[in-house]
Amino acid sequence: MLSINMSDVIGVLESCKAQLIFFGVVLVLAVIAMIVCRKMDKAGKFMVRAQSVLAILLALVIAVNLICFGPMSTMITLATGSGTISEETSAEATELVSEIAKEGIVLLKNEDNLLPLSGNSNLNVFGWASTNPCYGGTGSGALNDAYHTVTLLEGLENAGFSLNTELSQFYTDYRADRPVVGMSSQDWTLPEPPADTYSDTLISNAQSFSDTAMVVITRVGGEGADLPTDMAAVIDGSWNDGTSSYNSSFTNNSDAYDEFEAGQHYLELSHTEKDMLDLVCSSFDNVVLVYNGANTMELGFVDDYPQIKSVLWCPGTGQSGFNALGEILSGAVNPSGKTADTFVYDLTATPTWNNFFGFVYDNMSEFAGESFGSATSPSFVNYVEGIYVGYRFYETAATEGLIDYDTTVQYPFGYGLSYTTFSQEMAPISVASDGTITVEVTVTNTGDVAGKDVVEIYYNPPYTNGGIEKASANLITFGKTQMLEPGASETLSFTFNQEDMASYDTYGAGCYVLEAGAYVISINADSHTVLDAQTYTVNQTITYDQSNPRSTDQVAAVNQFADVEGNVTYLSRADGFANYAEATAAPASLTMPEDQKAAFLNNSNYDPNNYNNESDVAPTTGASNGLSLVDLRGVDYDDPQWDSLLDQLTVTDMSELIAMGGYQTAAAKSVDKVNTYDCDGPASINNNFTQVGSVGFPSAVMIASTWSQELALEFGRSIGKMADEMDTSDWYAPAMNTHRSAFAGRNFEYYSEDGVLSGKIASQAIQGAKEYGVYAYMKHFALNDQEARRCEMLCTWSNEQAIREIYLKPFEISVKEGGCQAVMSSFNYVGTTWAGGCNALCNVVLRDEWGFVGMVLTDYFGVYGYMNSDQAIRNGTDFCLVNYPTATNYVKDSTSATSLLAMRQACKNILYTVVNSRAYAPENLNTGMPGWQIAFIVVDVILAAAFVALEVGTMKKYGKKRASAAAAK
Repeated sequence: MLSINMSDVIGVLESCKAQLIFFGVVLVLAVIAMIVCRKMDKAGKFMVRAQSVLAILLALVIAVNLICFGPMSTMITLATGSGTISEETSAEATELVSEIAKEGIVLLKNEDNLLPLSGNSNLNVFGWASTNPCYGGTGSGALNDAYHTVTLLEGLENAGFSLNTELSQFYTDYRADRPVVGMSSQDWTLPEPPADTYSDTLISNAQSFSDTAMVVITRVGGEGADLPTDMAAVIDGSWNDGTSSYNSSFTNNSDAYDEFEAGQHYLELSHTEKDMLDLVCSSFDNVVLVYNGANTMELGFVDDYPQIKSVLWCPGTGQSGFNALGEILSGAVNPSGKTADTFVYDLTATPTWNNFFGFVYDNMSEFAGESFGSATSPSFVNYVEGIYVGYRFYETAATEGLIDYDTTVQYPFGYGLSYTTFSQEMAPISVASDGTITVEVTVTNTGDVAGKDVVEIYYNPPYTNGGIEKASANLITFGKTQMLEPGASETLSFTFNQEDMASYDTYGAGCYVLEAGAYVISINADSHTVLDAQTYTVNQTITYDQSNPRSTDQVAAVNQFADVEGNVTYLSRADGFANYAEATAAPASLTMPEDQKAAFLNNSNYDPNNYNNESDVAPTTGASNGLSLVDLRGVDYDDPQWDSLLDQLTVTDMSELIAMGGYQTAAAKSVDKVNTYDCDGPASINNNFTQVGSVGFPSAVMIASTWSQELALEFGRSIGKMADEMDTSDWYAPAMNTHRSAFAGRNFEYYSEDGVLSGKIASQAIQGAKEYGVYAYMKHFALNDQEARRCEMLCTWSNEQAIREIYLKPFEISVKEGGCQAVMSSFNYVGTTWAGGCNALCNVVLRDEWGFVGMVLTDYFGVYGYMNSDQAIRNGTDFCLVNYPTATNYVKDSTSATSLLAMRQACKNILYTVVNSRAYAPENLNTGMPGWQIAFIVVDVILAAAFVALEVGTMKKYGKKRASAAAAK
């Protein structure tokens, strides 16, 4: 996300001050020369005037050079860099997009085996979204328009369907003068034609054309705004959650968009959509509903219409994924997707409903900041549900009798149908002496159509009332079969550590604990439906404290986030969730307690001198040790050679590496480090400066819904290959924040409500990109699970168990299993500390516990009143995502030993990651000067030569004139 504040503009002007002064001085001198030349003869006047004009031009060019080679060099290098992607590679990626969609589209309902339809049949497609579907999301996750995007209708036609073009034209004509939800901008309009605009002739013709109707309902989310929970307020302009992105076009045609009643939200049907469904279902006996969107919608209405016999969930399809939708409808492809989230009947009854978007503190005005040109004040959000997120809540609440599952949950997590049937048989579990557990599952296709099936393995741990919080269902691993012909079988083997079933005991041992008792290990059709189960008994409680860390931890995971809990009542399973009403209520107070306020930090009160250590010794800088960064490619991170190289770094080079990290890593002459390119895009890879981009993949939700680690690996490989061809070394993805609420605008960019599914899918994508030397920045680290107020000092309050078991889980897996070597931190606060300046998060957990070795980048460095590089580098973040000077991206304290040591460590992390990337592969390494700089120098030389020649000519002419005058005397 890009945003330039006035402080940024001032910073750029400040950095160019010397160049502008230089130009002004030369300009004044040139003007004086012009005045003097009036006293000379005509020829002399011409020569001096020409010389003066050339001097002005040369001064201007030199000033521009100084600016461009200085503060603007980064922007120009980024704008002139980047290679192109070959047609062959793009074609391979486009095919992979379709493969992902084939396995990621989820069949939710199929009564009377309505699907598949005949691929050569006529089909009526209803709903305005059929002509304007969702391909992904808005913001940095938007698709590149350089590639052909297969539309929904085109995908159906490619699968052999003949479509009712009269109907499609009706929708196109209706929305011709209305806002269109594009691929790169957000709009909440749903221009569904009112039922009375469908003429009798149109419906009659449709009935004659086909006895089957397909209805498309679409919802789009994106970066910068969460989905509205009161659409009537959006329509009348009164909606405000503090996010400027809610500027909508409803009010332009309020009479045409009067679609929602007061209190209705974006993820339920508008009354216009309901009227359309009434019309369709009264006209056709066979109706297929396609929900096209990444955010789980309230789909309870499908149960109200017996005519709706089949339902498909089709999240954003990417560039070519709608081809897969057509093939699934025709039966050319057998669906095998499973839901990555839980679909509930009533989203207003979720545990997060009253504690989303965030609330502004009423006693923090002295910490005011600026976001997108508007004054902001610190805000907060309470993660009151604790570990009970998504299916973990619904399964446990049903176990405890808090809810009636069947009337609460419509489609469970991990749910999905097929055109065939499968059986799964669980062999006796085996346990190795090292505590690893192996489960073998044999899957057999018992139907008459070839297909794939997913094996989901869960555990249900022993729970003591009032003890450590535990969900009754927890995904621990999963896998997907190959294509199985009817009657064929495949046995999948899964191995995991018994310690993976441990729970974090915040208030007791202060670490992970595997309590003694019976652990039920099951294979499930979904989070709720157990197919088979066995019991694994832990005879003695195992405490993973500092003397006995988990096998995957470098040091034991112990309490680090006590100050992040705040004064919040967290949901507890005790006594059957007895505190549900109290815990899930909206905040009773908007006042930050005084002890928390005293700990709150932003740029108004952060002073690096307060954190200096008098015993620190300043490191060596500017040494001449004869090393180049390339010499350390493949050298271990702890090798002493790194100290010799780091001694060569100048303070200036360190400062630039830290400050100028936007879409690049900056060059550093003292160690011969070259500039490298970083690019954005969770479902693609796009250079925001050259506009060169890759084929766009389906949304992360659809990738997760494949439940295929193999496809995730191929996705990462494809991104890596395209990035390599673009001369891009780092990828701002994958994004793996948690679907805490269905209303989070960026859910399309994140995988799931479950950390294990998210983490394993993300790990494969990271490994795939890494095969091409492209390092993926897992993001946004961490607890950045909403868009609202994310740049407004959003204090996120959660308990340690939830932080570790839910919100950090996908990141942890991505480091430990994916080998991730780059991280993008997040905008929000973790308690009273900015996430990018949180030592517990970016150093202790990430590096010390998980063993992460690599670099940490801020999210977009818009300052916003709280982001600063001094705090970042002292707490585990290494550089700033910005490529021009701001008020705080350059380290202010570059003299104290503490700061210099922090700068050195940050630069080591950057250098180590970059030298082991594709940028330093022999075939890619280019230490020469960028082409644009060479061109500027050539222009300089030509102008300087012309100036000298003119100067020489002037002097000669003046000499001749004096000689002639002397001779005349």
